[in-house]
Amino acid sequence: MAKESTTDNKVVAELRESFGKGAARKLRVLGKIPAVIYGHGTTPVHVSLPAHHIALILRRANAILELDINGKSQLTLVKDVQKDPVRQIIEHLDLIVVRKGEKVQVDVPVHLEGESFPGTIADFDAKTLLLEVEATHIPQNIVVSIEGLEEGAQIHAKDIELPKGATLISDADMLVIYVHTPRGTDEGIEAADAAAAEIAEEEHEAAAGESTESAE
Repeated sequence: MAKESTTDNKVVAELRESFGKGAARKLRVLGKIPAVIYGHGTTPVHVSLPAHHIALILRRANAILELDINGKSQLTLVKDVQKDPVRQIIEHLDLIVVRKGEKVQVDVPVHLEGESFPGTIADFDAKTLLLEVEATHIPQNIVVSIEGLEEGAQIHAKDIELPKGATLISDADMLVIYVHTPRGTDEGIEAADAAAAEIAEEEHEAAAGESTESAE
């Protein structure tokens, strides 16, 4: 099962002619993010984008932006996001030109749904699948049910239902999810049982001692 985002991806972009760190800093003060658009043999275009709107769109992976540049529409795929390492503020975007009907290869996150058998947990061996999909129909994520899966269960890439029109590029035999008993669970139970037995034995010995003293 795949989930597509409904977040509005239409963004008004402004052409920019000033470059460098100083110019980028001034843009960010104004609530804008510098970006560059390239691909399909086009000349790179430098623009600024509204920071808050972009931050909302980038909450999902593989975001497509429908840019309005001087009244002309341009579809772009977010290729790279540069962030301040401390404040995690978006500093710059690289966008590649895409066209309707064009297929692109993207890593799509896998999300889990449901609960595995009691006492077990489901872990990822791979958190994304590399898919080839239409640029305008990139799934936000792929939801995989683990409901009731028991220890030892495994889900490989080939076992996962893909959205219509998507092609799996990842190795079909790649392990994605496995179900297991958390390490230390059995040992913890045994230790608790041993501790309980020891306490019971001490209480029994104490009771026996009191009985002996009473008899004397």
